Amino acid sequence: MKRLTASVLFAVVSAAVFAAHLTGDRSVSAQDAAPPASDTLADVRSRGALRCGVATSAIGFAVPQSDGAYAGFDADFCRAVAAAVLGDAEAVEFVTVEADRFIVLAAGGVDVIFRNTTWSQTRDIELGVDFGPITFYDGQQMLGRAEFFTDSSTAADIDGTRVCTNAGTTTEKNMVEAARAAGVEIDLITGESLTEALELYRAGSCDLFTTDNSVLAGERFTAVARGEIEEGEWVIFPPVPFSKEPLAPVYRQNDSRWADVVNWTVFALIIADEKGVTSQNVDARTANPSDPEVARLLGVSDDELQTALGIAPDAFAAAIRAVGNYDEIYARNLGSLGFTREGTANARWTEGGLIYAPPAR
Repeated sequence: MKRLTASVLFAVVSAAVFAAHLTGDRSVSAQDAAPPASDTLADVRSRGALRCGVATSAIGFAVPQSDGAYAGFDADFCRAVAAAVLGDAEAVEFVTVEADRFIVLAAGGVDVIFRNTTWSQTRDIELGVDFGPITFYDGQQMLGRAEFFTDSSTAADIDGTRVCTNAGTTTEKNMVEAARAAGVEIDLITGESLTEALELYRAGSCDLFTTDNSVLAGERFTAVARGEIEEGEWVIFPPVPFSKEPLAPVYRQNDSRWADVVNWTVFALIIADEKGVTSQNVDARTANPSDPEVARLLGVSDDELQTALGIAPDAFAAAIRAVGNYDEIYARNLGSLGFTREGTANARWTEGGLIYAPPAR
């Protein structure tokens, strides 16, 4: 398992294209940097490793390890795809990507991105990429000190405050629009990166820090664990996020076979959760597949569909065995941060949530 940096791969991309993307010049797009159409599934097999784009560091989602690997919610989905395609969950080259992620993807630097990336209309239609199934429903909130705010505070309570976030992002735009909608004035202070913006907040240069709730919860958890703050010293509000941030895998457009493999690997983990198939009992369920859908999913039925996808019949069984079902991935990586599925959009669809997969038939 390897960790690569986007800078190693980014040399193949025109600097002009990247600059145009960041400045919003829509006359040039990520598609201009794209290599000729390829068969990503064949490329991954030939290489013997999946190149998976992840965040440099995102608590609970992608945390770098001493051996160059990554741990976290997103990292486990990378491993699941590697297990399904290559039969080896460790055959992953983790590539760190940030604002350059779509350019690196278009240039062939990664095969897929699992990096807390919001599916939006602009990204979907202008960047030469497609999005897979939503793996986590997130939303933008604010982080503030308990001496000034509570977890029930709203945007109406931030009039006159200094708010930190990273520059040139949808996060910045969302904050401006939320303040305008609430009829309040704020002083927006931006850092070049999310880390820089957070450091400004820590240093007292601003009253609030804003980004997706998943990041806020992770940073608060880490600060408490390190003894930097006391439990309850930082609060996250408003109770209902003021933006929708559906996070999903991303891959290049017009590669439908690869899209199907990525999509159905995610769907398989969701269906396994629905059907109670876990990393601990997958072998037993394979030996005694009483549920027809489970039998197809695990590749022990004559009407299995993995072969039609171009992968092994037991590809999804291998993925489940390696990383577990959706709930196992969620609980293992996000449970300690205080995230629960119950009562949220990330609950099973049978329990009022939005985590749902098409039928495996």
